[in-house]
Amino acid sequence: MGELSVETIQRHRIEDLAEDIWTLADEGICRLQELRSRTEIDALSETLERMQKDGLVIVAGDEIRLTDAGAVMALEIVRRHRLAETLFSQVFDLKEEEAEKTACEFEHLLSAQVTDSVCTYLGHPPACPHGKEIPRGRCCDTFSLEMEPLIRRLGDLRLGEGATIVFMAPDARSRLARLSALGVVPGGHVRLVQKRPSVVLEVGETTLALDREIADEIFVRRLGG
Repeated sequence: MGELSVETIQRHRIEDLAEDIWTLADEGICRLQELRSRTEIDALSETLERMQKDGLVIVAGDEIRLTDAGAVMALEIVRRHRLAETLFSQVFDLKEEEAEKTACEFEHLLSAQVTDSVCTYLGHPPACPHGKEIPRGRCCDTFSLEMEPLIRRLGDLRLGEGATIVFMAPDARSRLARLSALGVVPGGHVRLVQKRPSVVLEVGETTLALDREIADEIFVRRLGG
């Protein structure tokens, strides 16, 4: 691959910085000082100046926030990044550091159509491997699948089908701790035994019964899939 043009490098910086500002805002932090301490973007002042000129960000003293246009850009790049992390971590089995590094590069290459295709292929995951929410796209709303998703909810397996747990997205941390204590952890193998009235699965030599609501928070990949 040849060297990137100056304009492409600038665009990548803007997208990365928009992502950083969105992440801080999501944590309830809108301070320029905090952004300076966290971001790894070089030429920060120059990039911020360009973003202000393009109407993507507003800086007032130490307060910084994205405009509506900036928030749309940031949300899309966050979605691409977290989907890429999931793809490289769960499909290609890259280690966390390598998956993160590759996702940072890959997020700039995905078109909207390819992003939706990746999302559909992964089964519209609600969270990345770090447990952070993946913003939904149009493909998630229509959910009109043209291909069988790689990752699905536990309860969507066929009876007798075995699977590997990819990630879990429980509403409560206490629920995650209880499931882990029962051996229901990412990387573990399960087999679906029953769907109604409760979801029954085998975990090793143990048989567990779960409410459908809890089963729907566990995402798996079919063995051999």
